[in-house]
Amino acid sequence: METLLRKLKMIVQDVSLRRRVLFVFVALVIFRLLANIPIPAAAGQNLGALLANDQALGFLNILTGGGLSSVSIVMLGVGPYITASIIFQLLTMMSPKIKAMQTEEGEIGRRKMTQYSRLLTVPLALVQGYGLLAYLSQQGILVGLTPFEIFTNTIIVAAGSILLMWIGELISEFGIGNGVSLIIFAGIVSSIPATVGQLIFTFDVSQVPIFVAAIIATILLIVAVVYMTEAERPVPITYAKQVRSGGRSTGGSSTYLPLRLNQAGVIPIIFALSILTIPTIVANALSTVSNGAVQTVALFVQKFLTNGWIHGALYFLFVFVFTFFYTAVTFDPEAISNNLQKNGAFIPGIRPGASTAEYLSKILTRITLVGAVFLGLVAVLPLVMQNLTKIASLSIGGTALLIIVSVVLDLVKKIDAQITMREY
Repeated sequence: METLLRKLKMIVQDVSLRRRVLFVFVALVIFRLLANIPIPAAAGQNLGALLANDQALGFLNILTGGGLSSVSIVMLGVGPYITASIIFQLLTMMSPKIKAMQTEEGEIGRRKMTQYSRLLTVPLALVQGYGLLAYLSQQGILVGLTPFEIFTNTIIVAAGSILLMWIGELISEFGIGNGVSLIIFAGIVSSIPATVGQLIFTFDVSQVPIFVAAIIATILLIVAVVYMTEAERPVPITYAKQVRSGGRSTGGSSTYLPLRLNQAGVIPIIFALSILTIPTIVANALSTVSNGAVQTVALFVQKFLTNGWIHGALYFLFVFVFTFFYTAVTFDPEAISNNLQKNGAFIPGIRPGASTAEYLSKILTRITLVGAVFLGLVAVLPLVMQNLTKIASLSIGGTALLIIVSVVLDLVKKIDAQITMREY
């Protein structure tokens, strides 16, 4: 407790750190205000009943902090930007040129990748915005829209998503933590009071054992997420002793390379949610078209994806695959091996070079398997609980809790790093 108070005192006293924290707070307040401004075509509309019956849109609404339920100008959230990032991460695996840009060009290459992701976000936001507006029109939420009104509202929705992307990048640059993750975090936290209120309003004495079990499961889930997020596999590293001019010797020390059990963090969850919502929205939009063949396919996809157990299986699969994928993109055993060799370091019992890269790759594969299975199980556990208990709000709680805990842990580490740097 004393350490916490000391850190809070340092945040308040340090001008630069205080400004960063206040910048994050103001940016998130602006996001919440934007989430309550409806688009011109939907003034006074609410999607509460529609979202209760559509799991994919329910997840999207949670990630936008209720922006979708109020049909706001940021109803797409940061979804298009996340989708653009996924596309370029996939291209990194398939294109040696793009991979070289990201790994060999350093900070300049990463800035280029970020710029390309921003540019791709614009057409994706327009397409997703139009598809969502078309679906809402077919559901009777938006009635009597002319082509010009559809065009202007699509532009507004796309602009709102791009504005959120910009706010997220400003938070990353001038605030503390990852801006996009904090926006998603703020959206989830803002929905907690409404979810708790709904549970209280629909409370039934016969459901007391279910709620008690849910509370216990929540506590255990928080403990498990913290443990798995902080867990590391230390790989021993030894630096060879080198004799410099004048008889001075350097090196000869031993340390370790920490390989995190969950190297990808919460990113696979966000990726999987983004990927799952896109085909559902497209299928919903095409389910009422006049073309019989297209309508048949759309209805089949719609029925297939809205099946609770199928949705859960796909969710688990996407999280599992994206965990391996994102880990492979962010951690390169060959690059680590080359850096160790250049600095005169080696793993005891392992030859430098290709053998070290292969050894690190094997360790990373084994620990990532554990992390991927854990993330997948945590992601689908609420869906299983919802199908067993028939309480809709439980289908979102686990995923939201996982994102909240992971983002909070990352934010605390970033603040600790800032405080430690100022202490030195």
